Amino acid sequence: MNADAAESAADAWPVADWPVAELLPHDGAAILLDAVLACDEDTLLARATVRPHAAYGDAAGNLPPWLGLELMAQAIGAWAGCHARRAGEPMKLGFLLGTRRYDCRVPAFTVGMQLTIAVERSFQDAAGMGVFACRIQRGDECLAEARLNVYRPPDAGAFIHEPSPADHA
Repeated sequence: MNADAAESAADAWPVADWPVAELLPHDGAAILLDAVLACDEDTLLARATVRPHAAYGDAAGNLPPWLGLELMAQAIGAWAGCHARRAGEPMKLGFLLGTRRYDCRVPAFTVGMQLTIAVERSFQDAAGMGVFACRIQRGDECLAEARLNVYRPPDAGAFIHEPSPADHA
């Protein structure tokens, strides 16, 4: 996956004017992405800045390495949000199922780091299952990469509904 290719391929989508908060089902400090830089049929490029006093940061504001998975998942969510917005449809809730391998090459994402998150759809089926190749970079340096398995159910409300005893009566 090449960040430059994603950026140039997405010129036709006016994503620079689309606020991240309108693309993700997150609020306030839970949103880690600053902006979507580019998006097309299969890829998205986003930017995030590690800020002091981040909700998930340590005492110094640094983000733990595992939070790279959340950055990647939010980029995938933003990709889905861009597609929904472009189609004139509401944003839908999706779920990170996991990864078989997460390769993070830094002990933390430190305050002040300007991160670029690139995601590319590898697979998606009609039932809502998907796989995305993901990469977090600082400039040309790859800091983390993974392939994430995700799921977007047709009806998220029904999917997360816990049956009550009355449902079985």
